[in-house]
Amino acid sequence: MPKRKRDPEAAIRKRAERMWKQDGSPPGRFDEYLERARELQAIIDNPTAGELPNPIVEHHGEIPPPEPVEEAEIQENLGEFPAGTLTDQGDRLQFPLPKKKARKLLRES
Repeated sequence: MPKRKRDPEAAIRKRAERMWKQDGSPPGRFDEYLERARELQAIIDNPTAGELPNPIVEHHGEIPPPEPVEEAEIQENLGEFPAGTLTDQGDRLQFPLPKKKARKLLRES
């Protein structure tokens, strides 16, 4: 007697339908349950996939850079100030002065 081929998509749909019915058959959300069932099947098919080493962390024998790599935030902050003028916003007046005060300020400086 020949072996019956297992249809993985049918098993996934069956699991999704079971989960959907257990949650009260919410209308228009069967696709979400189908996706969850696919994820569960992937976990069942590859139980040790989450234990694999992270390829980004491993350097595979590469030589580390000669200088330490600075964080991206530090590089972003370097571009905050216009070239040559390292002034803070508090160094300038934020609004125009009345003529009397402006003349007085110019005489003092």
